[in-house]
Amino acid sequence: MMKNASVSVCKVILAVLFSVLVFLPFGCAHEQPGETVAEGRRRHKRVLRINHQEMMEDIDKFLLLDQPSKLTGRRIP
Repeated sequence: MMKNASVSVCKVILAVLFSVLVFLPFGCAHEQPGETVAEGRRRHKRVLRINHQEMMEDIDKFLLLDQPSKLTGRRIP
């Protein structure tokens, strides 16, 4: 019983590894059809810039730096 289970587990693992190796080269292309290298670079830079801005907004929100403090009546410069 135990031997049959280990054999079937090995077959499943081998099937998964084989399918990964077969489909890995045919995955989603990083470039879009008709896109030049320069356009791809600009798109990557834009995505990185937007991701950085969103990360900074999340950090500010987590640290409560996104809204002014209401602890004093005076305006802090």
